[in-house]
Amino acid sequence: MGCASHNVSAHAPLTLHAGGICSVTLLGQPIVILNSASVMEEMDTKSAVFSTRPRLPMAGELVGYDQTLVLMPYGSKFRVFRTHFAKLIGTPAVLSQFIPLVENETHRFLKRLLLNPNADAVSAHVRKLTGAIILRITYGIDVQEEQDSFVTLIQKANDNFNVATAPGKFDDLNSRLRGIDWFSGAFLVDVFPAMLHIPEILAPWKRTARIWARATKNMVEAPYLFVQRQMAAGTAPISFVSRLLEHEEKLSEEDIHNVKYTASSLYGGGADTTAAALYAFFLAMVLFPVPLDVQREAQEEIDSVIGGARLPQFTDREQLPYIAAVVTELLRWHSVAPLGVPHAAVEDAILNDHLIPKGCIIIANLWNMLHDAETYPEPAAFRPERYLGTPTQRDPRTIVFGFGRRVCPGRELAEASVFLCVATTLATFNIGRGAGPLPVHENLQGTISHPRPFDCIVKPRSERAVELIGEV
Repeated sequence: MGCASHNVSAHAPLTLHAGGICSVTLLGQPIVILNSASVMEEMDTKSAVFSTRPRLPMAGELVGYDQTLVLMPYGSKFRVFRTHFAKLIGTPAVLSQFIPLVENETHRFLKRLLLNPNADAVSAHVRKLTGAIILRITYGIDVQEEQDSFVTLIQKANDNFNVATAPGKFDDLNSRLRGIDWFSGAFLVDVFPAMLHIPEILAPWKRTARIWARATKNMVEAPYLFVQRQMAAGTAPISFVSRLLEHEEKLSEEDIHNVKYTASSLYGGGADTTAAALYAFFLAMVLFPVPLDVQREAQEEIDSVIGGARLPQFTDREQLPYIAAVVTELLRWHSVAPLGVPHAAVEDAILNDHLIPKGCIIIANLWNMLHDAETYPEPAAFRPERYLGTPTQRDPRTIVFGFGRRVCPGRELAEASVFLCVATTLATFNIGRGAGPLPVHENLQGTISHPRPFDCIVKPRSERAVELIGEV
């Protein structure tokens, strides 16, 4: 691995440096890394060139994620999927039909948290919350309070995706060539696609891929078949899938395939990222009681605007600017996709006066952009006041949801879910430090990055808070 310079007349070569754009070459494959939001904005203006994905045989062809929106190459099928997303949750107006559903599932989350506030259960609670919202919208599935089979199978498939697509360590190439440490990053078949022709007996990673592919298939087929059975029995609630299958006899095989994989894309792309953000919210409340007690400030705003008459609602968002700022800072402080998902150039292009050659892989270092000290002074600190008063710091939404035609299509639903969970949790609970050492904000490895597990204490704020939870 080394630095690569693409020398083109009249254009500066790319070099490995800490600035806005740099490149490396991995076994002949040029990889450009974007470290600057301004460079990403320039790339956004040339989205047609940078809207496809590189070929990732492990996660794509072998495990099956190239059939879902996240790894699908740009083209006509991609546009069909995006159109489905836009009609369902693409704007605040169309999303409004699902706000009561999100509020209801958030109330169920509060009840689970009240019954089991142990630190070990918090992560499971937020995963069930985000999974329940997406399953209801997509399939009309009402998750079970105990272990839910649909939540479990989809979480398993998402975990596989995280490992299969995690970027490799550039300083660990030699160990990878020796076959060591397969699961710390990229698989060699992603670098050498010809390895697809190696027989499985000589390629242990193929057995892994076969198991993961089965999990992907289950994620796609099981909830879809559930909806089909409900529709046959006349008991299917309205959902994304049931609406599209109302005239199933008129759908071609390709249409049905698109319905299945658009639905699974909706869950796979939204549930895990939102859960990671909400788990980070609990960590932030533990870590930042000083110099400004974020939790106390937020609770005082809720009490002054709403009082103890009811729980916060989505319609309260404009009257709760500090809570909105907590959500904004949460998007910045914990990057749920630190490096995003790689893009690829479909033709030669000039970016920031550098040549980006056709076939080049582009990785957006979102974590670096969101922790740039020039843009966000003291970037490790959780400070909602960054977005209040004048002047405000840069809105991280311009970074965190990606860019171009690959910008996150579920961002409206994600923000609504996070706002409601943050507001209602702060209205009813106090989140404090556990008995052990003060946690450290560390990201787990993976394309979707969750905080490392931590200890905390979650207690109801008052008897009235308990009553409010019981009333919903």
